[in-house]
Amino acid sequence: MKFSENWLRTLVDVPVDRDSLARALTMAGLEVEEVTPIGASLEGVVVGLILSAEPHPEADRLRICTVDAGLEAPLTIVCGAPNARSGLKAPLAKVGAVLPGGIVIKTAKLRGVASAGMLCSAKELGLDEDASGLMELPPDAPVGQPLTSYLDLPDAVFEVSLTPNRADCLSLYGIAFDVAALFGCRVKEPAQTQVTVSGQAGRRIRLEAGADAPRYLGRLVEGIDAAAPTPVWMAERLRRSGLRPISAVVDVTNYVMLELGQPLHAFDNDTLHGDIVVRHARAGEMLTLLDGSEVRLESDFLLIADETRPLAVAGVMGGLDSRVTAATRDVFLEAAHFAPAAIMGRARRLGLHTEASHRFERGVDPVLPERALERATELLLAIAGGRAGPVSRAERPGDLPSPRPIRLRRDRLVRLLGIHLDDAEVVRILTALGMRIEPDTAGWQVTAPSRRFDIEREEDLIEEVARIHGYDRIPVRTPAGALRLAIEPETRISELALREQLAARDYHEAINLAFVSAELLAHWGFRHDLVTLANPLSADLAVMRPSLLPGLVEALRHNRARQQDRVRLFELARVFAQGKSGEPPIETPALALAVFGPAHAEQWGEPKRACDFYDLKGELDALVAWTGEPARWTVDAEALPPWLHPGRSARILHEGVVVGHLGALHPQLLRVLDLGAEVYVLEVAVAPLLAHRLPQARPVPRFPQIRRDIAVELPEAVPWAKVEQALRERLGPVLVELRLFDRYSGQGIEAGAKSLAMGLILQDASRTLTDEEADRWVREAVSALEAACGAKWRG
Repeated sequence: MKFSENWLRTLVDVPVDRDSLARALTMAGLEVEEVTPIGASLEGVVVGLILSAEPHPEADRLRICTVDAGLEAPLTIVCGAPNARSGLKAPLAKVGAVLPGGIVIKTAKLRGVASAGMLCSAKELGLDEDASGLMELPPDAPVGQPLTSYLDLPDAVFEVSLTPNRADCLSLYGIAFDVAALFGCRVKEPAQTQVTVSGQAGRRIRLEAGADAPRYLGRLVEGIDAAAPTPVWMAERLRRSGLRPISAVVDVTNYVMLELGQPLHAFDNDTLHGDIVVRHARAGEMLTLLDGSEVRLESDFLLIADETRPLAVAGVMGGLDSRVTAATRDVFLEAAHFAPAAIMGRARRLGLHTEASHRFERGVDPVLPERALERATELLLAIAGGRAGPVSRAERPGDLPSPRPIRLRRDRLVRLLGIHLDDAEVVRILTALGMRIEPDTAGWQVTAPSRRFDIEREEDLIEEVARIHGYDRIPVRTPAGALRLAIEPETRISELALREQLAARDYHEAINLAFVSAELLAHWGFRHDLVTLANPLSADLAVMRPSLLPGLVEALRHNRARQQDRVRLFELARVFAQGKSGEPPIETPALALAVFGPAHAEQWGEPKRACDFYDLKGELDALVAWTGEPARWTVDAEALPPWLHPGRSARILHEGVVVGHLGALHPQLLRVLDLGAEVYVLEVAVAPLLAHRLPQARPVPRFPQIRRDIAVELPEAVPWAKVEQALRERLGPVLVELRLFDRYSGQGIEAGAKSLAMGLILQDASRTLTDEEADRWVREAVSALEAACGAKWRG
């Protein structure tokens, strides 16, 4: 929100200087981001009238101007501005004036012609960025008047960052109430005068949108001069508030919006047909907006229409065909109240952000439309003339929000703030903010003004008292009390410990948004059970992530595009899936890893090699071993998702249930994402990773181990996990360790088969195994492999 300091001071007598005002607003929750002084040093600059502008005899781009500056005799000024012409009024810096930037105006000769001053552009005066020509002043600007008095200078532009709950401060009067409360002064509210009705024409209004549009007012103003110039005081206030003056009608509606906070719109009455209808759009209905864009509307959009066609997207932007032009003579002014939920997100879905939608989304005072319509009519008649007709109105009183009394208790106020405030000070603060107060035995019954949508409960009132009294005036005290420390259970690994473990293994943690684009998910093959947002921040953030990997790989790609040749990232966060009908989405904590580049950082001790599947499998094994129950975890290569490479990937199972996947990304996905090289990923549910089996002490074995090595030939498709499972199930606790030390395929082995050589470490806890017993266990092992894996014993 930008506003002119001078404009604010006309609404409330601020008894402090600019810096103090800025600090007070910031401390009260209206953060002043920037204060830009305007016209601070323009002494010696006056309104000048160019009487004649003749070409310079020795320069094509220069003109010799005779300028009336209100002195006894005209001045000769040499000017190079393309718009310098006879009859133009423009700022004139007389000799001796000092312009912003320290430019001192002196008498000078330009190509042999003496110039006694300087005609100025808005940029040279520090008033605007426009340097294309002289700053053109209105024809009625008094010649010789100091520019500072004519343009109400010096001034300053305040830029305030507002939180979404303070929609009331999107107007000068809203800010004025806070200023009045801060400094103990009063807001100069204008008298509620009714415009004289001199016309009888009007239009009937029909409300067909239910509670989304409970109030709509309109008025026909006939016989205006739409080409009338906007008064300089209004144009300057608009410009300093960040709005460009356009035309008298548009400027009046924008001015009232900035002053009171109520967006308005004006239609060319000659383009309207029949009644004004406030309704929902029909699916697929088209409308060309004021900016020239053609939009296709959905059924949840509110429309202002007539009997034959849509005229405007309610609360967002008007239509091109019904706009006011210089030829317009009759205008229909509208002021309405829309439910914030009916406007939220509609502008963003059209790729727009307008001043009107910014206000309506946050909430506009439902009582304001009538006052704003009267104010706009008053200004329009004063500037463009015309005859005002009666106000047409349509309302649904039952759907209009109305403030309700809120109880504020003294003891609650003291408890939350930690200080005692006099009752008179509490009453003063709340009254200054426009609230109605009725005392009761425990405190007060407080009714907020209709513009304060954010006042809903007792804590909101306490916040108002605190910020106006001053957060910096509330003493800082350390809370006293006993804290109960929550003991972390030994059967659970903390997420912090998991993060620290991954960081120690040379991974960097990534924190990505939980929102992703549907297009990106489609590349990965995620199309079902997606949780879509009803009001997304943008089209690229419209779906809750079903997996951490799309966002994590995007972060990896971002790093790789910035010359990072080795990237190792992890993310620990929640993923989302659609719940059953009528139930909320399912949130599941997950862990994801993404790696690219060399397996090890650059060094001399080992040859350089790229990261592969087994590196990432090793990371999983390390995390699984941490749980104390690695036997519960297995991997296989069945039923892989489409985003994984079919020959270099696996799924992760915990007690036979699929809990994740790991492996290389599919080459086709790599091409779509423009990654250009292999990327290995892992994603697994966090819950089983955090379960920790308590260690149990066992005596050191008293009896020796026996090792027996065997080699078997078995089909290539049989995974090692199946081999290990078969051996452990058959041999039981006697097999204390299984070591795979060789794998061979080629000459001497049948096609489609492989040879595995492994060491069986055998031990009995109660006695020493004999050679005969060890040989029997070897035969049992071979028999188990033959039955479960189709293996042949090689020796």
